[in-house]
Amino acid sequence: MVKFFSLSSGSNGNCYYIGNEYTGLLIDAGIGPRTIKKRMQEHGLSVNDIEFVLVTHDHIDHIKSLGIVAQRFNVPVYATEKLHRSLDTHFCTRSRLSGCVRKTVLGEESIYKGVKFIPFEVPHDATQTVGYYIDFYGVHFVFITDIGAVTDEIIDYCRRARVLIIEANYDLDMLVNGSYSPLLKNRILNGSGHLSNEQCASAIKRIYNHNLESIFLCHLSENNNPPGIAYKTVASALTQIGVKVGSDVTLAALPRRESSLLYTF
Repeated sequence: MVKFFSLSSGSNGNCYYIGNEYTGLLIDAGIGPRTIKKRMQEHGLSVNDIEFVLVTHDHIDHIKSLGIVAQRFNVPVYATEKLHRSLDTHFCTRSRLSGCVRKTVLGEESIYKGVKFIPFEVPHDATQTVGYYIDFYGVHFVFITDIGAVTDEIIDYCRRARVLIIEANYDLDMLVNGSYSPLLKNRILNGSGHLSNEQCASAIKRIYNHNLESIFLCHLSENNNPPGIAYKTVASALTQIGVKVGSDVTLAALPRRESSLLYTF
């Protein structure tokens, strides 16, 4: 049985867990080790169940505690070569990662503790941003936590997923009419920022096939995206293509500041 849950999802910190009786991993470490320990315990898990960390990109809300987590939990950090170079100089990680085990993931399959994973580039305004295709003991996950636009390559990877974690960051009307500065609005909207609910829904209509069992909406904006709006937008898109939410596919919006439910596959 493979377990998945979100420890935190949003601009205040991002961290996700996948594991089974053999091994476990985190995707990103944007929250502190005490919070990670507490939220693992909420689901009957231990930090000893974490054996490595995958890094998606070098924004603070994804790596804020990466070095501390790697040190304290004594786990290796996997990232692309370009991201490792950035982590060497980033103020969040440059001192903390010294002495930690670091592994480079290439644009091909890596294997650790029986888990297979492949990074693929996604448009986002970090040094480099990757999504991950993860074959976790036969359960296929695709993670896309920050993304400004959907490419054909992203669609191809997502079509392999049994479990899809994809960004639905903002409601367009709320963002455009909200209090953000023009500069910040442009950064979000310019194709290398974040994905709107409608863009996410449109992508899911292209992605959906009968292998896809669960869709989790992540990185929802606290200011521009109530979870109910994100959920309804994607649910409506699925209904338009004849997919019944709840019977054909599970759909959930992941909470921002607390852990999600624990899901098993």
